[in-house]
Amino acid sequence: MEINIKTGIKGKEQQLVVYDDTAAKYGSGLVEVFATPAMIAMMEKTCLKSVLAFLPDGFGTVGTKVDIVHTKATPIGMMVTCQSELVEIDRKRLVFEVICHDEEGEIGRGRHERFIINVDKFMSKN
Repeated sequence: MEINIKTGIKGKEQQLVVYDDTAAKYGSGLVEVFATPAMIAMMEKTCLKSVLAFLPDGFGTVGTKVDIVHTKATPIGMMVTCQSELVEIDRKRLVFEVICHDEEGEIGRGRHERFIINVDKFMSKN
């Protein structure tokens, strides 16, 4: 099946930081600020949701690579916004640029790669 996705697709997601999103809860740190793993998960979700509407039924994407920097701590109660843009396509490999901001400015950025999969075929291999 041919998949017709073009570069330039953008995504945007927002979330309020709660205790379950913190480094203390994740175990990735000791303080109650937005955890790096939570930020990366938000980035992956933003990229995934941005392209889902362009895929045929039964297809999805899986994350395969992240190259992210987390540059600023965000406390509980602050809103985080993530924006993504699809910048490169190589057959089934999709490359996104992502950036996160809280209410005071940028908190992280980088690149994320995902691969397009046929979900049933992918799951039958596992």
